[in-house]
Amino acid sequence: MIVDKQVIKNWRGRIIGYIETDHNGNKLVKDFYRKIVGRYDKKNDVTRDFYGRMIARGDQCSLLLSDSLKKQQN
Repeated sequence: MIVDKQVIKNWRGRIIGYIETDHNGNKLVKDFYRKIVGRYDKKNDVTRDFYGRMIARGDQCSLLLSDSLKKQQN
C-alpha cells in the first residue's frame, strides 16, 4: 500500500519521475513514463535497479532517476 508519492522534477519544472513509499519505508522508483527503474529496501538498506542488481547501500533513489534521464536523452 502506497503511503507517499513524490513527484520529482528537473530544474525546469518538468517531471522526470516518481518515488512511491510504502508503510514499511520501502521505495519504488518510476521514470516519467511510470516504468519501474528500481527500488529501495529499507530493511536491508540497499538500493537496487530494475534487474535487481545492487546499486548502492542506503537510499539512492535519485541516482536511479538520473541514470534513467540520461538514457532517455540519448
